[in-house]
Amino acid sequence: MKTFSKLALALALTTGVSGLALTPPAIAKKKEEPAGPKLSPDFLKAAKPAQDAIKAKDYATAETNLAAATAAAKNDDEKYIVAALNYDLANQKLADQQAANPNAPLNETSLAPALDALIANPATPAADRGKYAYRRGALAYNGKQWPVAIQYFNQAKQLGYAPPEVNLQIAQAKVASGDVNGGLSDLEAQVAADTAAGKPVSEDYYRYGIARANAAKLGPQTVNWIAKYVTAYPTPKNWRDAIVTYGMAGNSVAKLDEAQKIDLFRLMRATRSLADQTDYLEYADDVSRKGLPAEAAAVLKEGMAAGKIPAGNAMAKALLADSTTKAKQEGSLAPIEAKASAAANGRLAASTAEAYLGMDNFPKAIALYRLALQKGGVDAGEVNTRLGIALARSGDKAGAKAAFAEVKGAPRSGIAALWTAYVDAPATAA
Repeated sequence: MKTFSKLALALALTTGVSGLALTPPAIAKKKEEPAGPKLSPDFLKAAKPAQDAIKAKDYATAETNLAAATAAAKNDDEKYIVAALNYDLANQKLADQQAANPNAPLNETSLAPALDALIANPATPAADRGKYAYRRGALAYNGKQWPVAIQYFNQAKQLGYAPPEVNLQIAQAKVASGDVNGGLSDLEAQVAADTAAGKPVSEDYYRYGIARANAAKLGPQTVNWIAKYVTAYPTPKNWRDAIVTYGMAGNSVAKLDEAQKIDLFRLMRATRSLADQTDYLEYADDVSRKGLPAEAAAVLKEGMAAGKIPAGNAMAKALLADSTTKAKQEGSLAPIEAKASAAANGRLAASTAEAYLGMDNFPKAIALYRLALQKGGVDAGEVNTRLGIALARSGDKAGAKAAFAEVKGAPRSGIAALWTAYVDAPATAA
């Protein structure tokens, strides 16, 4: 989580009092009140030298006169001037420290008392109070005082000051304080609002949501953020990151068996996110051992054609030769189709559909997967996942989404959600 840039806000939110003419008001006409703040001569006697000393960077003199001005301040206008000068003094000191040593840690807590006074004072210009509340929230945020940061950020919004990043900062503070669900819910609402308004949403928002939800072991929320991410930014790299995060890494959202991983490899293939020879060889080996030699051969050929599998890779050559031989030996599946149609349950229909899916014969695969579901006796989640894959690859988006919607229970529901995201947003060019 990023902290606020050193003094970026502090320097932007100078009070303006440094340019205010702290001189005794001209003698007013009878029965007329002088314009501007009500400042007594005793107060001005101390405040004006303090103002001049801040400008001159004579901080010792400024502090002495500010102490006298504080003692002389009786009304809200005078107390506002004192708070503003204290803020400007602390601000200027910090700026000097940073200029002298840009890489040194900067303790900005000296701004807090003046900011608190400015926020609370009714004489502070209404247009500025929200800015000061936001700056106070930034101090708390940098100090990891999460509840205090949330309080002041919300106060800034109520006072009419809401920079574009404030909702994200509130969400991050909630997450950091332990309210992961609340923070991610706020973040999701912000993403939805920005999207609806046609505003660009940074990739960082999605990556943050994914990382925090996954770290908190919030499986459904993590899948939701992954799907939103690849829908908004459907590049091959992002697809691969998303798929690996879900089920192909040590800290993945779900622990998958080999059959489930195959359906993620198929998604990598569809989104052109198989990255290197390791991906291609593992995918080809998995489907080969599942009795799908045609799919193994196709994957290896694609990897070689794309230059992802080096021409001299002996393992790839041997696996391709073996898969090609086995695919030829399989011959026609027509006789098995007939047996599947006559079978008492759908298991043979499902396995035959799987073979056709591996051959990219989507019409045959679709028909047999539907037959398998009709006959029963099969893993409905697995069959609906693969029916959806066949429909998606054939171009039937509505049918694919309907099939994926029938997949219930993790981890297959997460696989179906990622495939649904693919249907909604196919991968773009790298």
